[in-house]
Amino acid sequence: MRPTNIITIDPQAGTNLAVAGNNYRLLITGKETNGAFAMIDMLIPPGGGPGPHAHAGFQESFYVIDGEIVVRSETQTYIAKKGAFISISKGGAIHAFKNESARNAHILCVVVAAGLEEFFKEIGTPVAFGEFLPVPEMTPQVAEQLTSIANKYNQEIFPPDYLIK
Repeated sequence: MRPTNIITIDPQAGTNLAVAGNNYRLLITGKETNGAFAMIDMLIPPGGGPGPHAHAGFQESFYVIDGEIVVRSETQTYIAKKGAFISISKGGAIHAFKNESARNAHILCVVVAAGLEEFFKEIGTPVAFGEFLPVPEMTPQVAEQLTSIANKYNQEIFPPDYLIK
């Protein structure tokens, strides 16, 4: 039987989380897509973005809506400006991105299959749409807890300078 309803998300609706100083709005999660994919609306302030990490179990893609981010892997550095698209294949390439500009970057992230959003729910703090919290201090205890949670979601975390050459 053909489905009869469609999923709609109002502007600024969805779960908003502060994750490592960034603002992530979960637009659609695996719960709504039967695990097929998740979509996350990301606001990245100057200096923000995740450190080096990898995830072998899903493909992650980004579309830059506004601003720019610098995307790094072990073999590439790419300045992704408004309108750019980045796709990190399933398999576990180590990568990171950072907003090295003076204004917010706005990106749309799609993960196939879903699951990354559950990681963000566990490490994030609920906030208002567009609200930024300070980056938590990375004490040894916080680092250990983050690594433990990352492992639970098949994420690998690498040292902050891992991709700096």
